[in-house]
Parts: sequence; structure tokens; C-alpha cells
Amino acid sequence: MANRAILAGIIVGDGAPVAVAGALNVSPESFYHGSIVTRGDHLLRAGEAMARAGAVFIDVGAMSTAPYRSSRVPASLESDRLGWAVELLARKLDLPVSADTSRLEPARAAIQAGARIINDVTGLTGDPRLAALVARSGIGLILMASERRARTPTGTAGRRPVRRGRAGTARGGRRTSRVGRSRSGDEAIDTVTARLAESLAIARAAGISPSRIAVDPGIGFFRAQPMSWHEWDCAVLARLHRLRRLGRPVCVGVSRKSFIGAVAGVEDPARRLPGSLAAVALAVREGSQLIRTHDVEETIQAVTVAEAIRRAAGDA
Repeated sequence: MANRAILAGIIVGDGAPVAVAGALNVSPESFYHGSIVTRGDHLLRAGEAMARAGAVFIDVGAMSTAPYRSSRVPASLESDRLGWAVELLARKLDLPVSADTSRLEPARAAIQAGARIINDVTGLTGDPRLAALVARSGIGLILMASERRARTPTGTAGRRPVRRGRAGTARGGRRTSRVGRSRSGDEAIDTVTARLAESLAIARAAGISPSRIAVDPGIGFFRAQPMSWHEWDCAVLARLHRLRRLGRPVCVGVSRKSFIGAVAGVEDPARRLPGSLAAVALAVREGSQLIRTHDVEETIQAVTVAEAIRRAAGDA
């Protein structure tokens, strides 16, 4: 059976071209300052530029979700930001708007403002009320895999990740063997698959049609594992094709993320575009069918070339 979904009227998955969604943030605390727009005229111009470049929808975030940042804001503030941004973009742009949130109140504000997709980085585990809202609204849903960890009152994870060196060596320890890294890579994709299966079960129990769901492996969101986060992310991307067993289209967001900085030695997210495009091309080769990015025009070019190579290999 084909892995296909319809997100806000957009067909994503087998038989359709790889889709590209533009990412904008109205949260000043977001990790990549180049994606932050807090003025209405700037937000509209940024959305229009993404639409002209070929984005199929715009994904708007109103609170940073980076797991290594203490950036949680009150739900009321996220609601105000998200409702304002979604209403402006949905009213002015001729393409759907997605809301990047995992909480009920901001999601409700976004839907009332015209959002047609919810992009939940907790995979419906962050707020038990969100699944019912999505089911009632009949909108699209992107479920992301992430670590299921309790949070402290400040919004930071309560368990620290294991720190490892850039070459797969635990600080103060010995280099892991190639066999060990391979086994850990298999465990990484199996963990991601299990998390997504849990989220799909929650969606199914709430009455959300699978035909409206895409899944996301959560690149950058696994920090408390027995391998470094950048090794984890690379291992998952290298095995992305295994997520097909879930029967849902795969969305990937690698744009300017910290694993690129760790691998390439580039601390500033503003200088990570080349690494982002390399990761996008690999993700498409491995079967990703939806890409979320801060850089729509450049990413579409990378996706087009990667798709052509994939077709030449007979994998399309």
C-alpha cells in the first residue's frame, strides 16, 4: 500500500514529488535568528518569498522547541503570537499555514486563525488534550518522534544527555567499535520507529484518520542516549527508509540544526546552509517525502537534483 497523506489538500508521499515547507518563527528565542520575524510586514514578505520559491505550506512556530534551550514561554503568550502570525499569513497567502505547537491553547488559537496543519514535536504526548482537538478540526497532522522525558518547572529536560566527542568517543573513554556504532545506529532508528508508532496509536485512538498524518524522525531531539546526539542524527538519517514500515509519509527537518554544526565544526547556524543541503539530499535519497526548511529556494534545488538521482537509481 502506498505511503500517502493529504495535508491541507496537499498530497504528500508515494507518487508525488517531494514537497518542501517553509519554516518561520515569531519567537525571539528561536535558535536560528535568520528565521525570526516579529513584525507583520516582515513576516508577510518572508512568507510571500517562500511561496514564490515553491513552498507547499508555511510552518509557523511561536515558541522555540530546541531541546537544548530553556525557552518555554507561557501558553497564553504562545497563543497570542501564533494566532497573530497564522491569521496574517492565512489571510494574505494563497497556500496553507501550519502551526508548530504541542499545546492545546496555542493550537486552538492557530486553528481559529486559519491553520490547517498542526506540527507537534511531542507526537501528541506533550498535551493529552491536543489529539481530540485535531480530530474534531479535521486538519492535517505531523507527528514527530522525541524523547519521552519529564520536564522541570523551567521547561528543560530533567535528564542530561551523555556527552561524547566528535569521533564517537566518550569523553575520557575509548573509541566505540565500528560494529558497536552500527548496532547503536540500528537501535536509534528502532527507537524512533517505536516512538512514532506510539504517537500513531494515540492519533488512532482519538479518531484522527491516518490519511491526514505524516511522521517526522525528530532530528536534533534525542539528547539523552548512549551515543552523541550528532551520531544519533546521522544514524537515523542513514536508515530513514526503515520508517516506511509505519505506512506514513516521512517529513524531515534538518535545516541548520546542531548536528550539522557538530559534524562540520560550524557553531553559527547562519553558516550551516551547505551542510543542511547535503543532509536534505541524503534524506530524499533515503525516502523522505516532505522537507521542512528555513531556506526554501535553495532546498528545492537540492531536492530536485536528489530526486533525479533517486529516479536514475530506480528507487522512485
